[in-house]
Amino acid sequence: MSLWTPDGEHEVNKDQPQVDEQSVHESQDINDVPGFEDLTPEQQEQAKAMAAELAEARQRLAETPAAEVIANHVMGIYELAAIHLSSQPPGLDEAKVAIDAMTAILSSLDSRLGQNEAVLKDALSQIQMAFVQISDSATSNEN
Repeated sequence: MSLWTPDGEHEVNKDQPQVDEQSVHESQDINDVPGFEDLTPEQQEQAKAMAAELAEARQRLAETPAAEVIANHVMGIYELAAIHLSSQPPGLDEAKVAIDAMTAILSSLDSRLGQNEAVLKDALSQIQMAFVQISDSATSNEN
């Protein structure tokens, strides 16, 4: 399994302690969830397995530096802006919201995103330039 960051794919350390599914079953008290007793035994086992997977995912997320998780989300916002800019016709208002969100995150976390910060700032500059070019093109086509 890997985690994507602006710096590239990073393999998740498989030597990390695994969450014991049995302890998750016991600690979650999934049996106390309303409607759980109405499920078939097979559905109950599926629900317990899903709860164990969720607990494991939460644990892995807790072990990942916040700066890497945020960088990943910022790149998702970049992709959102790019999708709106590449639509026909371009979704300039929607792209602007995404670009503004990206700008806000990067400016408020200045110098706190570690090794990913330069890549994220470059991505922001690129999407801003693309916005200006597409916006200018759309305006000239209207005239």
